[in-house]
Amino acid sequence: MSEHSPTAPSGVLRLPAEGPAIGDESAAMDVIGDALGRDAAWVLVPAERFPDEFFTLSTRIAGGIVQKFATYRVGLAVLGDISRHTLASGALRDFVRESNRGGQLWFPADLAEFETRLAARSGALR
Repeated sequence: MSEHSPTAPSGVLRLPAEGPAIGDESAAMDVIGDALGRDAAWVLVPAERFPDEFFTLSTRIAGGIVQKFATYRVGLAVLGDISRHTLASGALRDFVRESNRGGQLWFPADLAEFETRLAARSGALR
């Protein structure tokens, strides 16, 4: 289901693009369990692993999934281009902007952006 990618930073579980969709809290718990079993503080999930409904905030799918990650104190990074979703929804744009300001849920465009954010956060915690 998942892998420790040689290109992902230490303490980060990076899921491959191929695999089951993370479309509900049960699927999120499977990923969280895998992360905790590997002592990962963050999980990088390619955006394509989430169904379109995740990006429609009125479905509350994103809220339920994000809450599970927060409860177990595992960071979630939705990796990749989600512009087709943010262009269609002002609420989602606001959600992404606010999430990116925090320390629990990020929407980085690529691995380099994630690593930069993680390094900045690690530096701020010292």
